[in-house]
Amino acid sequence: MIACRVEQGSVLKMVKSMSSPDVPPTAVDALYEEADRWQINTGGQTIHAKRIPGRWRTIKWLTASVWLIYLLGPYLRWEGRQAVLFDIPNRQYHLFSATVLPQDFWMLSLLLLFFAILLAVMTALVGRVWCGFFCFQTVWTDIFTWIEEKLEGPPPARRKLDQAPMSLDKLRIKSIKHALWILIGFLTGFSFVAWFTDAPTLWQTFFVGEANGTAYVTVALFAAGTYVLAGFLREQTCFWLCPYARIQGVMLDRTTIVPTYDEQRGEPRGRVKRGETEDHRTTGDCVDCNQCVAVCPTGIDIREGQQEGCITCALCLDACDQVMDKVGRPHGLIRYASLDELEGRPTKALLMRPRVWVYGAILFVAMAGIVYGFTALAPIELKALHERAPLFVLLSDGSIQNKYTLKILNKVPETLSVTISVSGRDDMTLVGAEKPVIAEPGGVTPTVVFVRIPRRSLVAEQQPVIFHAEAIRSSGARIETERESVFVGPRQ
Repeated sequence: MIACRVEQGSVLKMVKSMSSPDVPPTAVDALYEEADRWQINTGGQTIHAKRIPGRWRTIKWLTASVWLIYLLGPYLRWEGRQAVLFDIPNRQYHLFSATVLPQDFWMLSLLLLFFAILLAVMTALVGRVWCGFFCFQTVWTDIFTWIEEKLEGPPPARRKLDQAPMSLDKLRIKSIKHALWILIGFLTGFSFVAWFTDAPTLWQTFFVGEANGTAYVTVALFAAGTYVLAGFLREQTCFWLCPYARIQGVMLDRTTIVPTYDEQRGEPRGRVKRGETEDHRTTGDCVDCNQCVAVCPTGIDIREGQQEGCITCALCLDACDQVMDKVGRPHGLIRYASLDELEGRPTKALLMRPRVWVYGAILFVAMAGIVYGFTALAPIELKALHERAPLFVLLSDGSIQNKYTLKILNKVPETLSVTISVSGRDDMTLVGAEKPVIAEPGGVTPTVVFVRIPRRSLVAEQQPVIFHAEAIRSSGARIETERESVFVGPRQ
């Protein structure tokens, strides 16, 4: 497999000439020599990676299956509706029995913080494991190349077919392949839209032209994006378009565990010689079979050191271990290891690394906030706004009256009949709440009420009162909430 070499040497030469006198020349020379051996495909040819079975290939398929949630999740039903529905037009976000409204969107910030720190933790500990096992670009590209192999054969056959002149047989194979790619792209876009509208209804309206125009545009963009990114750009997306590939390098350290070639054990490389015994070998364990390069989806040679193109998919580990089995040598020539381990330095235990404790603390705080937010979500919320002008009114019967505007937020997907009451004193009277308030789902329903207290009963200029809202859902479940306010009277 040939990859186009990036002119990194000229860049490093410039860095070398401009480097500080404090930097040892040997260090710059070593950096230059290492980067000069890197191979990065710049799109000059299509990489047809070899697919072989193995432990890490199996793990890769299992982790990729997480994306089945993305494809099948919109069809899960809960209490007669879609279990997870991001209803943007109505500003309601249903997560099973919980309904999150814009007022509760502070939890989204914590959720984004949690996943951002989680990604940083994963990178610091095991490198770009997200890229190799979970990233949608990697997973979709893997599916596309699997289809390509089933239709066109192994890598040599695919290269031969690409170079062959157009024929009816080639046109048939290519047409089927691209049709399946477009179908997967369509399902990707359709599944995305299904999270934002009722999925069964979308199937009924989409193909007869009755769906929202935004749905057609979104599906078209996702279908085209998936088709181009996973079908044609492939590893080029990781090299040049993904920002994570650019920043992950500064997130690694000497203790990060990544797929690594054991140079001390493998060098010098050489083929297995007939009649040569283990005690009289002149070469290392690497037989220079290039199988680690053949299976790499980005076309790099892991033996040349950790590189930008390595997505830590560990497929090279499967390839190398299989070759070691054939030549009767132990596994682990290419393995997950840290730089400290390869150089024989003492390695720190996971819990001894300060970075793990810092990241762990942030993850705990973010997750605790999210859990608290969801457990504290009330089906209804009540706000009590005290009238400011005037603060109170003296009635003809000698009682003091305060005016309040109550706002009832209904978070359940059904209309509620809400009963309002007040507590704080036995002799207070609530006026304006004789009938239940009809609260529509997902909206705020205001109502005006008055609280009266005999003047002779007032013992202070201000005293607390508590408003209660209570309703019964169609399922028979009782829901209630309360809000404390203040009753204002004349100075004593």
